[in-house]
Amino acid sequence: MSINQQFGSMFQLDSKVALVTGASKGIGEAMAYALAGFGARVIVSSRKQEAVDEAADSFKTDGLEATGIAANMGNINDIHSLVDQTVKIYGGLDIIINNAAANPVLGPLQDTDESAFEKIIDVNLKGPFELCKRAYPIMKQGGGGSIIHISSIGGLTPEAGIGIYSVSKAAIINLTKAMAQDWGADNIRVNAICPGLIKTKFSEALWNDKHSHDRFIKRIPLGRIGEPDDIAGLAVYLASAASSYCTGGIYMVDGGYASN
Repeated sequence: MSINQQFGSMFQLDSKVALVTGASKGIGEAMAYALAGFGARVIVSSRKQEAVDEAADSFKTDGLEATGIAANMGNINDIHSLVDQTVKIYGGLDIIINNAAANPVLGPLQDTDESAFEKIIDVNLKGPFELCKRAYPIMKQGGGGSIIHISSIGGLTPEAGIGIYSVSKAAIINLTKAMAQDWGADNIRVNAICPGLIKTKFSEALWNDKHSHDRFIKRIPLGRIGEPDDIAGLAVYLASAASSYCTGGIYMVDGGYASN
């Protein structure tokens, strides 16, 4: 076996079952596609069935294995059903990427009302917790697995205008560490990715505004806004055997923004 074959095989995800939330577009779709490209059977999940079917069908067109299942990460019944359907379709669950997120308010903290606060916390924190808790005995029985939470650089230092969103992402970082501590003995690895400003529909209000865009660019050493594919490679690494000794890690993908 050549060195390329030996180390290349570490990234292969053949026969693995992956569940990616918020996967019908943007970062989630890029990560789901990359996992499928390395051999995983992927559940593409988001709120609307039409959207996840469209994404899954595009994967299949490229010869990849994917199934779309709609689920609202703010609804615990949907969350439980999502895990149960995944196991029914593919027989297990090896990889989870919690990418779905909500941020219905952009502005100062005092403009965040109770309903917006609850939605942010339900989708960004409670949803991932409940999904992982539902999946835990399945992953344990299967001999382990990899959980990847998508946090944010805002989870490290609050970003102006998205205060409660930043709070929810800070909580995800500690949830990552807590799960890593509790579930390591079961060979379930838990890591978090903290993207910087990535060019997606979700963050359009930040990168499509000239003042905001220029403010970010001045602080990014690489001199550009990130693309969804910039996150996908790290997701494959954390999902695969290549990262078998990595758990509880917090990984920034921000072009160097947080280094300033």
